[in-house]
Amino acid sequence: MNETTKAAERWQGVAWIMASAAGFGAMAIFAKIAYASGVTLSTMLFLRFSIAGVLLAAWGSAHGMRWPRGRDLLWLIVMGAAGYVGQAFCYFTALKYASAGLVALLLYLYPAIVTLLSALLYRRKIGIARAIAVALALLGTALTVGGDLSSQPLGIVFGLGAALIYSIYIIAGEGILPRVGALPASTVIILAAAIVYGGAASAEGLAWPRTVTGWLAVLAIAIFSTLLAILGFFKGIEKLGAADASTLSTLEPLVTIGLAFLVLGEAVTAVQLAGGALILVAVIYLARRDASRA
Repeated sequence: MNETTKAAERWQGVAWIMASAAGFGAMAIFAKIAYASGVTLSTMLFLRFSIAGVLLAAWGSAHGMRWPRGRDLLWLIVMGAAGYVGQAFCYFTALKYASAGLVALLLYLYPAIVTLLSALLYRRKIGIARAIAVALALLGTALTVGGDLSSQPLGIVFGLGAALIYSIYIIAGEGILPRVGALPASTVIILAAAIVYGGAASAEGLAWPRTVTGWLAVLAIAIFSTLLAILGFFKGIEKLGAADASTLSTLEPLVTIGLAFLVLGEAVTAVQLAGGALILVAVIYLARRDASRA
């Protein structure tokens, strides 16, 4: 692969991660609209993953997608049923014992954790420049989501648990993707999560959206914030590696803050703007990084 092709591959990876970050970042806005229509968390999560999973499976089958088999299939099921569900459980449990700002900060430790795990497991050099980019992204995230950082010890434990589980999920995905591809991997993970959330929603009692707007918000979560977001993230990992893909994904809170300002009229502070600027510096560096050193 020549340098021009490597550079093109890298920019494709950056584009996929930006699309993924936009999807994940917009989810909080769509969720607020969905909650206002009466849907419960368990029902929304079931609809989110089941709709996205069925659409991906239909698309893949129509285009001759080969389903993963054997150990790869088992690992992908575990990633969806245990990884995604476990991360969500830790995250929402942490919110009971800690402020939303602190939980978000703890969760966004995952780019640094992924970078370290990638160096340890795959013997990749982190390098001073990459370490600075990760640090800038983390500092920018801290300034962007900031706010009240009060917590009980249990909140910190679950918050760190969410970051660690998500980091392991990302590293595991990087190992499997070269063998199965982003589309099959995303499809199996999403369907596995849908089955678990379906059981939880049935046990709690399904509560459907009561308005057309609510259903549109749920569909937006399923298609834009799940199907595109997860598929885009795995496509980005394929082309950039887990460490850079994770660091670039710190664009997510920046998207959330921006959409909250535009759609919900929420205020944006100077500190948040400064945090966003630091994130953009890290993103621009990683996007322009020489592919031969990626």
